[in-house]
Amino acid sequence: MFPVGHNNTEPHDEVAEAQTLLMDPAHRALLRTHRLRLSGELLVSDTIVPLLFQEEVLSEAQVQDIESQPTDRLKTLRLLDLLPTRGPRAFPCFLRALDDFSWVRDGLLLELRSAPGAGATDVRQFPDSVLQRVLSDRELSRLASRLGAEWESVLMDLGLSAEALFRCRSDHQLDAHGAVLSGLVQWRRREGRSATVQRLLTSLQAVDVHTSVLQDVLM
Repeated sequence: MFPVGHNNTEPHDEVAEAQTLLMDPAHRALLRTHRLRLSGELLVSDTIVPLLFQEEVLSEAQVQDIESQPTDRLKTLRLLDLLPTRGPRAFPCFLRALDDFSWVRDGLLLELRSAPGAGATDVRQFPDSVLQRVLSDRELSRLASRLGAEWESVLMDLGLSAEALFRCRSDHQLDAHGAVLSGLVQWRRREGRSATVQRLLTSLQAVDVHTSVLQDVLM
């Protein structure tokens, strides 16, 4: 379906690009809000996925991942899960790919234009004394217990490499909590005093994890 030789980028290079180039928070929020509705309206295999592959928004492996899903709805959901990790070009390229679904594109653009300032931060609910401190071992463990499928995206945004994430998974194959905690501890060790609550809060918001998760950890 897609040319095998198109993808000359090593997997770890793709991850590095994704972690340094983040999708606009307003675009991420819009895709997240309408995820289920879009999964019932779009058929992504015929035109959307091929165009995103051609534009190098999706890698060959990601295309195969999407196409391996058993139903059209699950294919769309998988695409919508991947897009926020593919950088600032992903959303405009996605809109251009919606030529056959112009009513969907127009609705998304209308909502984007009429939405209040996106990305209004919840940082104000934390006092400065909390924002500037480094999380303890116990707090990192509690956070690891509360992070769901987004944990890898959080750690990527915090700066962990693809190789480091792979080691976290392989060293804790039967212990998801241990894998997440290992990554968080590596981040804290590497960043030292810069591994603050505020820095962590920024990464949680970047991947649309609600700040109440961190509030629960700090209680």
